[in-house]
Amino acid sequence: MTALLGCCTALAVTAGCGTPKGSDSAAPTGHAARAEHYTGELADGAKWVADVPQDFNGTLMLFSHGYGPLRARSAPDPKTREAFLKRGYALIGSSYSGSSRWALNVAVKDQFDTLGAVRKRVAAVREPKRTLAWGESMGGLINSLVAQHGRGRVDGALSACGIVAGGLDFNEYQTDGDYAINQLLVSGGSGSSGKQIKVSGFSSDAEAAASGKALAAAVQGAQSTAQGRARTALVAALRNQPNWFSGRQPPMAHDFEAGEKRQAEGLVKMSLPFTLGARYQVEKAQGGPVYSNAGVNYAQLLRHSRDVPQVRALYKKAGLDLDKDLAKLTRNAHTEADPDAVRHMERTAVPSGHLAVPNLTLHTTDDPLNPAPQESEYARRVRGAGDGSMLRQTYVHATGHCTFKPANWLAVLHALEHRLDTGSWGAATEPQKLNEVAGEAGEGSYPSFLRYTAPELVGVRGRNTRAH
Repeated sequence: MTALLGCCTALAVTAGCGTPKGSDSAAPTGHAARAEHYTGELADGAKWVADVPQDFNGTLMLFSHGYGPLRARSAPDPKTREAFLKRGYALIGSSYSGSSRWALNVAVKDQFDTLGAVRKRVAAVREPKRTLAWGESMGGLINSLVAQHGRGRVDGALSACGIVAGGLDFNEYQTDGDYAINQLLVSGGSGSSGKQIKVSGFSSDAEAAASGKALAAAVQGAQSTAQGRARTALVAALRNQPNWFSGRQPPMAHDFEAGEKRQAEGLVKMSLPFTLGARYQVEKAQGGPVYSNAGVNYAQLLRHSRDVPQVRALYKKAGLDLDKDLAKLTRNAHTEADPDAVRHMERTAVPSGHLAVPNLTLHTTDDPLNPAPQESEYARRVRGAGDGSMLRQTYVHATGHCTFKPANWLAVLHALEHRLDTGSWGAATEPQKLNEVAGEAGEGSYPSFLRYTAPELVGVRGRNTRAH
């Protein structure tokens, strides 16, 4: 699509030291680099930005931003933007168009259109040697879809802290947990009229946010009793909630009380307020609610969780019957989705698993919003599509959502460049090599990479989860 060129201004970038060992990227020059800043608009109203360093190294990077205001961004944060610009990378990105912050129905097209518009309007990047896509959070999902459809347009992709299992699974497991809060923690949770907290079918952001606050209050209130803590552990297992939210290190493996405490903290302080607060925007974009649990067997669902030992131990300590609670969840599961909304989300927000270009993902081990088990489901889907050799997944030992430092980004970028240069991942994605490259980047401290296998994602439909 055509684009109207907005403004072009000089941008000073503070120089740093070092570049990843073996990288083909331009090294910092030791003095303040300068970059030109461009803006423009696509025909559908999406805004785009481009930051082009004077010492452009030939690699153009297309950034997909996460959920939030529809503002064009060229990098995840100012420090990472600076680190990339001073190494010669040109950075571009769009705001996405449309009226919903869940912009999956337009984002992939807007990103490709931005790529074309910038290359047409900005002479310095008209013929890049290489084009890479990168993105985080919701943008990580967008970026995986860019990788799926990017043949001939991008050469590779970096997807960080992404909703890579897709929008449907993301919504299903979150709302399974919300449903369990209603059934097990809210007063009158057996389904009596007027007692339940609304979890889907919202009419406004305010209504969704109020539900998030109410659900969080229910979890917080449950922490005062052993029974409430046991049931919170079940909610957390259904929601794939990690057991490390605060503190310098995660709880010990068999310290189930500490694990549940951190899960409750993550649910109350981040996961419930954020995900419920966003659900109206998700439903608005799809044209209706996409959550369904009619016929789901919650005992079967729980069996896929790595937290089963914790749930059973806390139920036993509280003197509760876990099987009885699971039967209750199964018996009262009657919610049906809007079929048209589901089909729309399947078309726009669920990766097929096919990869047209190499895709390297980055995740914290304990992400309270987009938990690492999403990566295991994405890998399963990619292998099923026959493209397993195109995917590599990396992890840093950290809690938090998208809590990466510039050195982490530079390390995974180097690994992707190695794959494109040699045709093989080799040892480039091994934790030792990634930490070596991150340390040599000279960008300060960073969460360490480690060898990690993400647990199975709980809540995926179709895995013998239907009641019989």
